[in-house]
Amino acid sequence: MTAKKLDKTLLASRQKQAAQEVSTAPIDDEEAVCLRLRTARIEHGLTLEALAELSGFTKGYLSKIENGKKAPPIGSLARIARAMGMELSYFFVDADAADAVSPESADAPVSVVHHWERKPVFRGGSAYGYDYVSLAHKKQRKHMDPFMFTFPSEINLDFFFEHEGEEFVFLLSGKVEFEFKVKGKLQRCILEAGDSLYFESSTPHRGRALEGDAQAVVVVMEPAEPDPK
Repeated sequence: MTAKKLDKTLLASRQKQAAQEVSTAPIDDEEAVCLRLRTARIEHGLTLEALAELSGFTKGYLSKIENGKKAPPIGSLARIARAMGMELSYFFVDADAADAVSPESADAPVSVVHHWERKPVFRGGSAYGYDYVSLAHKKQRKHMDPFMFTFPSEINLDFFFEHEGEEFVFLLSGKVEFEFKVKGKLQRCILEAGDSLYFESSTPHRGRALEGDAQAVVVVMEPAEPDPK
């Protein structure tokens, strides 16, 4: 058997294994994201140890995500996706809903998500207390990922988010205090409804609501892949 045929055989075997390991029982959206991570890792032929080395996360942390025991923030998902050479949108695209419209809908130049079609991803019970609702889950290949984001009033005081890319925040309601670490110094700013914020995601950052929950539209921009020479 040639090396090329062997590669195809191994890939087919891994894809079959991934499909067999995915439960057919109904699952919620947050659990589906965790399940997609496991499926993607298996399809890429990666062990947990290998993915940990590529992503910079520990094997234990990745295992908790795959088992649905620890819901990761968007920044962590983006980092894991890049480690496997994938788009962040892989974790949120609802392929069944897209195929129900037309086979090409997921790659169509125009994608509409009605308010009743919004897709909750992470809810307040997750490890960091934030709610994410995907606003463009029907579109597969895209350079940005928009979410409806609800900030909690209590956060982990020892944790800052940081990852590649850029983010845009438009506050819809409430009041939010953002904290950034810039050159080792802590900087704060307060946003009220109607205010916006644009920042480099590699800057350690976090936000919390000051007067009850606050809601915002958050757009995560992934870094562009270098053009192949």
